[in-house]
Amino acid sequence: MSSLFCIIDDKHVPIYRILWLSAVPHFCGEEDCQCEGRYEVRLEQGESLWTNREERDEILKAMEKWHTGDDLDAGGQDFENWS
Repeated sequence: MSSLFCIIDDKHVPIYRILWLSAVPHFCGEEDCQCEGRYEVRLEQGESLWTNREERDEILKAMEKWHTGDDLDAGGQDFENWS
């Protein structure tokens, strides 16, 4: 069964809290910006986390799997935990 959580910058975040992920890395041009080149993950209530490309791609996969229910068969049975 797919996890309800994904890891973003060492934090376990519930997938359902994620509103969107940036497609391109952040660039604002400010010298003291600590998010330059990282991808924004926007959460509910105006919160954001920042991640690298690999983590962002893993989050996208986890969200798609969670949304579509790819790990369940038509009867709602979990493919990964067959007994």
